[in-house]
Amino acid sequence: MLRQQRQIGLSLLSLACGLLIQYGLANASDASVPPLTAVSPGGVASVEFSITERGEPQYSVFYRGKQVTAPSALGLTFQDGVQLDRGLQLSGSSSDSRRSSWKPLVGERSEIEDEYNSLTVHLKRSSSTSKQDSSSPRQLDIEFRAYDSGIAFCYIIPEQEGVDSFEIVDESTRFRFTADHMCWSSQKVEGEYDHIHLSELEGTRGRPMVVEVEDGPQLAIGEARLVDFSRMELARDSEHELTIRPVLGSSVGANAPYKTPWRYLMMADSASSLIEKNDLVLNLNDPCEIEDPSWIRPGKVFRSTLSTRGSKAAIDVAVKLNMQHILLDAGWYGSEFSEESDATTVTVDPKRYDGPLDLREVVAYGRERNLGVILYVNRRHLETQLDTLLPLFKEWGIAGIKFGFVRVGDQKWTQWVHESVKKCADHEIMVNIHDHYLPTGWSRTYPNLLTQEGIGGNEQMPTAKHNVTLPFIRFLCGPGDYTVCYYNGRIQTTRAHQLAASIVYFSPLQHLFWYDRPEMYRGEPELEVFKELSTTWDDTKVINGEMGSYITIARRADAGTPNDRWLVGSMNAGERRQLEIPLDFLEPGITYDALICSDKAPDGTAKTKVDVMRKEVTSKSILTADMASNGGHAIVLTPRDL
Repeated sequence: MLRQQRQIGLSLLSLACGLLIQYGLANASDASVPPLTAVSPGGVASVEFSITERGEPQYSVFYRGKQVTAPSALGLTFQDGVQLDRGLQLSGSSSDSRRSSWKPLVGERSEIEDEYNSLTVHLKRSSSTSKQDSSSPRQLDIEFRAYDSGIAFCYIIPEQEGVDSFEIVDESTRFRFTADHMCWSSQKVEGEYDHIHLSELEGTRGRPMVVEVEDGPQLAIGEARLVDFSRMELARDSEHELTIRPVLGSSVGANAPYKTPWRYLMMADSASSLIEKNDLVLNLNDPCEIEDPSWIRPGKVFRSTLSTRGSKAAIDVAVKLNMQHILLDAGWYGSEFSEESDATTVTVDPKRYDGPLDLREVVAYGRERNLGVILYVNRRHLETQLDTLLPLFKEWGIAGIKFGFVRVGDQKWTQWVHESVKKCADHEIMVNIHDHYLPTGWSRTYPNLLTQEGIGGNEQMPTAKHNVTLPFIRFLCGPGDYTVCYYNGRIQTTRAHQLAASIVYFSPLQHLFWYDRPEMYRGEPELEVFKELSTTWDDTKVINGEMGSYITIARRADAGTPNDRWLVGSMNAGERRQLEIPLDFLEPGITYDALICSDKAPDGTAKTKVDVMRKEVTSKSILTADMASNGGHAIVLTPRDL
């Protein structure tokens, strides 16, 4: 089983919340009712629901007793003008609680706690404001969940008389802040992040958006379980400069009963600790729906040239580096941008490579060496050929598909990409989605969706500042296929920085040596880091970090086995920096062998050189990462006494 449920029951805090809700019901006939509240199991976060005298639903969020958002609007608008954001009455409410955990097939931790208290409010339009001839919903439920890691809510259209299909054209949700906080956001999915005040935001912004609440938490606004809705982007409300509103990519057609995606506010005491709260996104998604996912094989990927000879060379070096797959990227079946290209044939694009490519021979060569083959297919051909390709690729022995240039934003293409992932699962094929698709936690439900781009990675050769910002924002919502480089001279960082990135950046399919060739590998001792690298982890700890400046993350792999080990990655942006790395996360009383890879010349005179040393350490040891400008530091820790 992928998940292990351990129900503990309702807490006293949950019962207290239930009493508060009952008090609200007693006053439901009033023009406005006393607030209803859900408090997280540890009392860290809470959400308060209320209705104004005009029947407008609203919510407020609190963290450690501090108000984080002022009363903020809720509701939906439908195609025929019906607005379920005003003129509403509370017809009832209910509370629930969960204390459970589950085990992901792939993830940053071997076990994830799923603990929350919830509040569901049932709303209806008053008879004086209802359109009697309307087929749009008149009833609306809103479910709130309070986790110690944040607050989430979604809209539910229940079954109701006279309502079958409907069309949502707008969402009234607002995130209204109490001050002009600084925030981090980007106008492009793969763009740089701006650090500006809320009042300075212009245009639409991607999610998550991180808000630095003054004298309060770090907070991320995001979206979870986006499967059949329209993508949410974020913008400043034109009428209230301290308010953020959602911007939908299209209208949404649906049938009752229906649930929208979750909107969440992930919260933590610091930017570093926020990273450790990202399980919230997975918890807001449904459990795994693949009956037997044992065929899913995460791992490290080497991109091959489009020839039989080049692919075999890639497989040979991948074996030496303990990698699991090779990728045949765009061009193996012709031009990816031509509608005439046919992904059921192997016809190498001469503009990409000369070939020849015998794909069946490559797959067989890889299988003999326990290496899988992943194929790139542009969305032009996925949209027209997927149902034909999947059984064919299964016959060929293909391990996975890299989706290229998928369409995102509106409901149609959101539905298409997720249905496509389901179809791939039916044929035991893994998926990596490029380019602007952002994760919302659906890899819990369909873990064959191992990774996705939606990130400004090494295809753009970004700055070190961008690289050191990514863990604090982009990786909050899920894995990112950054495409780590090593030998390529265009990178704006040191090689040690790239070694560290492979540890810091979570991606169950992790591409290494992007833009590199097999013949470049010379057995460099520092590449032991890539050999020992896992792409799925048993534990993850953020040791230190400052947004856009530096970060250190430690990850544990194969816990409790003879291959048990920790990898620690530190990344730096800007000037030379030294960071202390306490090893108190190691098991006491055990001696570890430490492989330490650092910038050869921290003064910056040797960008491509990495210094390698070994030493004994224990949980009481403190190491120092001496990093060059835009440099890095990587450690492999192996217990000696197992």
